Amino acid sequence: MTNTNHRVAQWATGNIGLKALRGIIEHPSMTLAGVHVYDPNKVGRDAGELCGLDTVGVAATGKLEDVLATNADCVLYMPRVFDLDDVCRLLESGSNVVATCGVFHHPPSMDPAVRDRVEAACRTGGTSVHSTGSSPGFISEAVPLVLTSIQRRLDKIIIDEYADLSRRNSPEMLFDLMGFGRDLAPFEQFRADYLGASFGPSLRLIADAVGLPLDEVVASGELATTPNELTIAAGTQKAGSVAGQRITITGLREGRELITFRATWYTTTDLDATWELGDTGWHIDVQGDAPLDVTLRMPISLEQMAETTPAYTANRAVNLVEAVCAAPPGIRSVLELPLSTPTFG
Repeated sequence: MTNTNHRVAQWATGNIGLKALRGIIEHPSMTLAGVHVYDPNKVGRDAGELCGLDTVGVAATGKLEDVLATNADCVLYMPRVFDLDDVCRLLESGSNVVATCGVFHHPPSMDPAVRDRVEAACRTGGTSVHSTGSSPGFISEAVPLVLTSIQRRLDKIIIDEYADLSRRNSPEMLFDLMGFGRDLAPFEQFRADYLGASFGPSLRLIADAVGLPLDEVVASGELATTPNELTIAAGTQKAGSVAGQRITITGLREGRELITFRATWYTTTDLDATWELGDTGWHIDVQGDAPLDVTLRMPISLEQMAETTPAYTANRAVNLVEAVCAAPPGIRSVLELPLSTPTFG
C-alpha cells in the first residue's frame, strides 16, 4: 500500500477522540480537515488547542454540514451515541468512516435494515466504513486471528480482560454507571446483554474466519463483594458492597463453547469469589493442536491508566485510515483489510 496524504476529520473530542485528534495532526501523511464537537464551549476553538498542541488553523464545529463541507477523505467517528443518519450522510458525501463504536465488526450479523442502508450509502459515495478499537477490536479480532494462524485444529479460545479500577478517579463511572459500591443484588442482565452486543460480532467474525461459524452467542454476569471497607480513588466503598464484576460472552457451536470473551473488573483483589484476577490487561488461552497461553499486560501504573489507555483505541483507528480509504465501497471487517501498521516520521 502506498502512503498518500489523506484529509481526515475527527468526530468528537472525548478522551479517545482527543488522542485521535492529536494523532491526525502529528501524522506525517494526514492533514486535519475538520473537527466535530458536542460541547458548545468547544465550538470555534482551534483543534490544536483542544488537544494540547499549537494552533493548526482548524476551528471546531458542532454542525454535521460543516464536516460534510470539508470533503474529508475519512472521518474518525467516535460519537457519544451512534447516529445512523449522520454516518450515512458522511458516507454518501464521499467520506470514508473509521468508527470506534462496534456497529460494523461483523456485517453478516448486523440488523439487515441498517446494513442495507449503510451499504447503499457506501455505494452512493464510493466509500467504506469499518469498526475498530482495542476492546472490541484489537484483542477480540486482530490478536486471536494471528494466534489461530498456526493451528490446524482449534478446540477453544478464551479471551480474558482484567481491569483494576481502584485508582480510577471517576465516581460517576464506577458507582453510578458500573454499580460498584452497591449492595449485592441479582446481576442485571441488561449489562451482560450490552457487552454481548459489543463483543458477539467479534466472536462471530473469528469463528467465520476459521470456518467454524457459531450457532449462538450468550451472555451472563456475576458480582462479587468485599468483606472490608475500601478507600479507592473514586471514594469509599462500604464492607459487603459490590467490588468485582465478571461478564462472560460465549460463542457456541454444535452445543459446545468455541470462543469466549470474559471481562473481569474489580476495585480490590479482596473479594468473596474465587475468580482469577490478573493485572490490568489481557490473557488469551488458545486450545488446539498448537496450544498457546499469552498474557498482554499494560506496564504502567494504575494512576497512569486514565491518561494512557485512550491510545489503545485511538491509535488503531488512526493507523487504519489509509487501509479503509483504499478499500472497495461497503462495510469492511478486519478480514477484508490489510494488516494495520503505523506510519512514523
